[in-house]
Amino acid sequence: MNNDFDILIKKAFAEDFGDIGDVTSSAIFSNEKDDYYLLSKDEGTLCGIDFFKKVFLKLDEDIELKLFKKDGEKIKNGEIIATIFGKVKSVLKAERTALNLLSHLSGIASETAKFVQKTNGKTKILDTRKTLPTLRKLQKYAVKCGGGENHRMGLFDLAMIKDNHIDAAGGIENAVRKVREKWNGKIEVETRNLAEVKIALNCGVGRIMLDNMDNKLLQKAVKIIGGKAETEASGNMNLERIAAVSKTGVDYISVGELTHSVTAFDFSLKRGKK
Repeated sequence: MNNDFDILIKKAFAEDFGDIGDVTSSAIFSNEKDDYYLLSKDEGTLCGIDFFKKVFLKLDEDIELKLFKKDGEKIKNGEIIATIFGKVKSVLKAERTALNLLSHLSGIASETAKFVQKTNGKTKILDTRKTLPTLRKLQKYAVKCGGGENHRMGLFDLAMIKDNHIDAAGGIENAVRKVREKWNGKIEVETRNLAEVKIALNCGVGRIMLDNMDNKLLQKAVKIIGGKAETEASGNMNLERIAAVSKTGVDYISVGELTHSVTAFDFSLKRGKK
């Protein structure tokens, strides 16, 4: 992830600085140094603090940072998360890139933690591929910091036969057969009703996705599968529904909103010594 992150920082700086840099800070400051502190203005789960630090050091290696919390730890409103000392113009140039990243990742981790808390301790919360382009590794890292688990990273590490595959291939059996001819790894099949659940089960796949099923249907599907394949509930999952879905006995619940519509965590960088 380090090389990917270096590239991301480089692109973020180029986006912010353009060809001439921070015209405001460069006009006001020269080599003055000052103290700053990172303030949490919300309550949740921290994620991205090491990346936050790296953004500043990538711009100016002489900036001094002290971190008081680690990724995955709970943080409170009003808590000081880190202190920074360095050239004012360097701190102000890196501030927005560092805060944007930290806020986004902590938002994902905090939301994931809420979903995990709602489960029965047995059902695992999964992310999806509904991520921002080029940010997937970071977003999925944030899900893990919040106590969730990663689904497939991309199209390359799991054969996942979805409804469009099934319809175009002429059915689940044909789709599974064709995948097995060229793929030796795990296969997951999306199902839309109990008839498809039975077909997927007879095909001997590793995981059966139960898509857009109500809780009663989920219970019936889990009973039919009877532990012969992993089960994953998906579609229209929200925080209010998670506890009830977990009680149906599914192994996993995949939640797209963890990454595609999460609210940024509120942080602020303040001048002063703490």
